[in-house]
Amino acid sequence: MKKKIVKVVKMELEGANAHPGPKLASAGVNMAKFCTDFNAKTGDRRGEIVPVIITAYEDKSFDFVIKTSPVAGLLLKAAGIQKGSGNPKNIVGKITDAQLTEIANYKLPDLNCEDVEAAKKVIEGTCRQMGIAIVK
Repeated sequence: MKKKIVKVVKMELEGANAHPGPKLASAGVNMAKFCTDFNAKTGDRRGEIVPVIITAYEDKSFDFVIKTSPVAGLLLKAAGIQKGSGNPKNIVGKITDAQLTEIANYKLPDLNCEDVEAAKKVIEGTCRQMGIAIVK
C-alpha cells in the first residue's frame, strides 16, 4: 500500500550543513532526523549548494532525493571568480573545454539531455549568460 504524500518541498541547502528551519517545519518532517541523514549523505559536498527534494508522508515519515549542484556555482568555481557578469558581453572569467566536459558529465543525470554533447551545449549557454568564455 502506498503512503499518502502530504507535501513535496524543493530546497537548496549547504552540503553537510543542514539546519532545522521554517521550510522544513512546514513540511511536517522530523527535522533532527532529516538534518542528520542529509548531513551524512552530503559530507563530501561540504560548502557546495545542494538541491534536495523532500517528500513528506502522512505518517510523518519522509524521503529525500539529492540532486547535483547548480551549474552556475560549478562554473564560478571552475573559472575562479566570485560572480558572473551583469552584461553577458563582458567576459569576467574563462574555463577550458575539459572543465566544460567535466561539468557536463557531472550534470548529465539532472539535465534534459541524452548525451554529453547536448549537455555541453546547455552549459555553454549558461557560460555565455554569465560572461564566462570557453577556451578550446
